[in-house]
Amino acid sequence: MSNAPIRFAAVGLNHNHIYGQTKMLLAAGAELAGYVAPEDDLAAEYAQSYPQARRIASTEEVLTDPTIQLIATAAIPSDRAAIALDAMRHGKDVLADKPGVTTLAQLAEIERVQRETGRIWAVYFSEHFSTRCTVKAGELVAAGAIGRVVQTTGFGPHRAHFPSRPDWFFKRAKYGGILTDIASHQIEQFLFFTGSRSAEVVVSQVGNFAHPEYPELDEYGEVTLRGDGGLGWIRVDWYTPDGLNTWGDGRLFILGTDGYIEIRKYCDIEGRPGGEHLFLADQQGTRYVDCSNVELPFGPQFLDDIRNRTETAIRQERTYLSMRLAIEAQKAARWVDAPREAPVGQGMV
Repeated sequence: MSNAPIRFAAVGLNHNHIYGQTKMLLAAGAELAGYVAPEDDLAAEYAQSYPQARRIASTEEVLTDPTIQLIATAAIPSDRAAIALDAMRHGKDVLADKPGVTTLAQLAEIERVQRETGRIWAVYFSEHFSTRCTVKAGELVAAGAIGRVVQTTGFGPHRAHFPSRPDWFFKRAKYGGILTDIASHQIEQFLFFTGSRSAEVVVSQVGNFAHPEYPELDEYGEVTLRGDGGLGWIRVDWYTPDGLNTWGDGRLFILGTDGYIEIRKYCDIEGRPGGEHLFLADQQGTRYVDCSNVELPFGPQFLDDIRNRTETAIRQERTYLSMRLAIEAQKAARWVDAPREAPVGQGMV
């Protein structure tokens, strides 16, 4: 199979995750052919970062270009499925920002068309694929460092920056809900680390406790999962305070029969500087694992999958199941009303 660079186009620049997708693909050796964005401001910003790429007038021009093999999209979440479907029907593979879909109907159509066309539909779960400590944790778990994985606990806090957010960010039909959106990261990691091939939502809930002026915005969400390989619990929110030196204190705990791993992905508050922190406790003791030189395999594996029609970067079925569970958790979520205000200290033991 040819090792010629995979040429890709960015279609839909509405979420800045498109920059992470582009950076990852370029680092892996892909070639950016161009980008499509109807919004002049988004196009200008992208062009400043990637001046080597040309702005393409229409998606149709991309779809009919036989030299472009891959479409990367971070369009408005509810629009990503339609872009992916058109791409696959035109013989292109797809790398979508999460969430790749926002409804079960979209997911069903994606599955049908993907199987009919044989194309690759991947969702870029960056909180796994772009963090070296998470990759290292996968290596340790595979090597049996903590025995059999029993449960994962994942935290996905985010800073809101509400004044800078576009209108679609506050419309549930557009962004899909907090569990469909953010929690899909943690759900994919639960499936990966427990090795679960099937799973179900046990219970889920969402709420808005601080910004009633945005009635369709889920500011908080949590979900409990049961898989055939283990258990999981997830919490996501938009409450990262401005005093934190990064957008979110993302953490993952992996509990095994012989030990556990804690990952502090983006910061270690009042601890070691920077991110990519991994702590391991086993039968011999505890230690800190340096992840600074861990290679990120997703990009090269994904491009090889395009060339060789394989599934080494992520199994197609895990992508499907991750999004299915996220949407099912959102649909089943109980809405939790804001707690009653009380004087400070009232009710505290």
